[in-house]
Amino acid sequence: MHRELLRTSVLVALSMSAGWIGWSGHVLLLPVAATFPMLWSLARTRLQATAISGAYFLAASRGLPQGVANFYSSDFWPGLLLWLVASSAFVAVHTILWSDRKGWQMPLRYLAACVAMAVPPFGVLGWAHPITAAGVLLPGWGWWGLGAMAAGLVVMTTRYRPAAAIAMTGFWLWSAAEWTEPILPASWTGVDLELGASLGREAGLKRQQELIEIARARPSGTTVVLPESALGFWTPTVGRFWQRALTDADISVIAGAAVIDSQGYDNVLMKLSADGSQVLYRERMPVPGSMWQPWRAWIGDHGGARRISSPIPSLMSATSVWRR
Repeated sequence: MHRELLRTSVLVALSMSAGWIGWSGHVLLLPVAATFPMLWSLARTRLQATAISGAYFLAASRGLPQGVANFYSSDFWPGLLLWLVASSAFVAVHTILWSDRKGWQMPLRYLAACVAMAVPPFGVLGWAHPITAAGVLLPGWGWWGLGAMAAGLVVMTTRYRPAAAIAMTGFWLWSAAEWTEPILPASWTGVDLELGASLGREAGLKRQQELIEIARARPSGTTVVLPESALGFWTPTVGRFWQRALTDADISVIAGAAVIDSQGYDNVLMKLSADGSQVLYRERMPVPGSMWQPWRAWIGDHGGARRISSPIPSLMSATSVWRR
């Protein structure tokens, strides 16, 4: 009994460490998350599998409660609730699909869990997916890299896991040796507005003028980057207001905004300058609940942010296409 309790404690601690280290914000540490399938497969009971899955996901997404509180200037509790709800999906999938059967039952079930956490509905909350490490281990391999990473994760649940671990470690060392840290252009500068809950919700021209003054305070030739939602709702009037304000300023501004139509809105990045404005990027997979609200369509209503792609292309673009 004591030995089994010790085993469970060790597996849970290792799983928590994998989530904490792998998702610490340091890109080259992301492959540590690939140890989760091995730890999950070493569970001897469904309860152990639940504890291991929960420890990994909660540690990996530990910044969510504080992030929600900071973004919405709200109490800590809504973020904590979202943290627990998101983790419940990950834990439920891995608990249900866990099996104590030998042979190929375990790897096939883990493959099913991988797929389930990559496509709707569970894929919407499929944060901290270990397959994301493909972007570090196999940069630039595209779909081949994503497939190879998936195969490696599946093998990690079998008795051939030492071979998979050695292969992944080799790719990891090779990638780390060749890795080049992104270098921010000297002419780019980010601005922390510290506007709290009013960020993106104050739509008056007074707020736009305040943002313009912040941007114009930067040296000539600078590209100023403002936070997500900084511009609020984007309209032709706002566009002309910014263009006139930047006419005699040799600066560019990149900032988040919401482009609205009768069906909902797109969360976008806008580039503003004296030459005009243009959409640089449209968010592919908005945050579920607060932004993406698919249930509105079920009752004949409109609104919420549009999802312009499934999570699979988004996962693809965020992982295997990374380049050194």
